[in-house]
Amino acid sequence: MSKLENGQPAPTFSLPRDGGGTVSLADFSGKKVVLYFYPKDDTSGCTVEAIDFTALSGEFEKVGAVVIGMSPDPVKKHDKFITKHNLGIILASDEEKSVLGDYGVWVEKSMYGRKYMGVERTTVLIDGEGVIRQVWSKVKVPGHAEAVLAAAKSL
Repeated sequence: MSKLENGQPAPTFSLPRDGGGTVSLADFSGKKVVLYFYPKDDTSGCTVEAIDFTALSGEFEKVGAVVIGMSPDPVKKHDKFITKHNLGIILASDEEKSVLGDYGVWVEKSMYGRKYMGVERTTVLIDGEGVIRQVWSKVKVPGHAEAVLAAAKSL
């Protein structure tokens, strides 16, 4: 998919989630959804981001928003990540990378001259009608959860 834009319908999804079962965008019709894409469970930046969103999860609930983290890691890895860091957010598993592709976050990356495919850290704020209202690309973790919360409050 091409670049996500404000005002376009959010691509729908239904994926396996932590703890078993599935999570889909349709589950939260009428609620705001903070959908954040991250590369890998239990790495430094991804851990800080998940802990920051967990710390603010009560505030997100107050403004009618749910937080969903998504990565290509399997559910078992998500479960260990949640237990290890006492996370209080939903983690969706997109091992097929189909939803990551739909949102345009499965991209070619480069490190030390080596090219590889990976998740570009991105957050999407979706309103209760399933419309994208804000996109944060190439996210820097410090202060990010707070910025997303401020945007969710104003929506």
